[in-house]
Amino acid sequence: MECARPGRAERPDGGACQCRSSRAVCGSDGKTYADACHLQATSRRALQQGLSAVTVIQQGPCEASTGFVMSENGLIVTNAHVVSSTTPVSGQQHLKVQMHNGNVYEASIKDIDKKSDIATIKINSQTKLPVLFLGHSADLRPGEFVVAIGSPFALQNTVTTGIVSTAQRDGKELGLRDSDMDYIQTDAIINYGNSGGPLVNLDGEVIGINTLKVAAGISFAIPSDRITRFLNDSLDKHNKDVSVMKKRFIGIRMLTISPALIEELKEQNPGFPDVTSGIYVHEVVPHSPAQKGGIKDGDIIVKLNGRPLMTTADLQGALQEETAFLLEVRRDNDDLLFNIEPDVIMQ
Repeated sequence: MECARPGRAERPDGGACQCRSSRAVCGSDGKTYADACHLQATSRRALQQGLSAVTVIQQGPCEASTGFVMSENGLIVTNAHVVSSTTPVSGQQHLKVQMHNGNVYEASIKDIDKKSDIATIKINSQTKLPVLFLGHSADLRPGEFVVAIGSPFALQNTVTTGIVSTAQRDGKELGLRDSDMDYIQTDAIINYGNSGGPLVNLDGEVIGINTLKVAAGISFAIPSDRITRFLNDSLDKHNKDVSVMKKRFIGIRMLTISPALIEELKEQNPGFPDVTSGIYVHEVVPHSPAQKGGIKDGDIIVKLNGRPLMTTADLQGALQEETAFLLEVRRDNDDLLFNIEPDVIMQ
């Protein structure tokens, strides 16, 4: 910003601050802003919404990471590796949480999923706490602006900005062999201590958990849709007091169809089907229900039980239901139907 005023004189009443850039820009909320200054103002508002709900998690005298408050009664989301690395004290994990206002609380671990690297911890507060709300990571597009908040090197409420480089980066590309999740790739700077902190959009919604840095300008976050699924599973588990969890699977490795993926696949195969949405079957696990039912590598699943599939999360969510699958598949230029009965694994 720069203020329009004559010479060295004070700005006269009615003077206005002008933005050096007059180009319209697009924000991650899908809106077009008159210039970069309007976008920055919106970004600052989103940041102010988020800061008060971000916490520092003390894992010991020399270690600190980040989390964010999800409920007014003190439920906090962070990375699993943040809490699983704490030292047990008298059979309990010893955690302290510091709020934005300086208040410090003892925290207990509520739930943890090491595979997804998500955990919840709980503090007891006498007053309602500020919270952050989850957005829909499935709506993210490359180029959207994001803000990463955390406590790198114990520097509380450090903020970095960037864009979404890739909305769906397969965990296996990062060397995570057992991963069944796509990550958000961003160029926002994430360092040690940022782990567990929120990645927010211009609406102030959490669209990911900062979790991994590969190199300068290449960092990764767990998508908010995966967090939502974890929270729902955790709630069901505690409400039903489930001691043995059932997991259903059909045995495919899959990617959400996106314009970038379609372009890449058409370069590899000019005869790639004309689709705009669905799930691309990257690989079928041998001897799995999918293989036995007739699904092949390269198939595109467009419908499940008559309902269009838009993202991999749609299929993963359906696996929580006790129903058989009728899959409509696009193979070359043919539409085929397959009945698949998912297997059940006891965990």
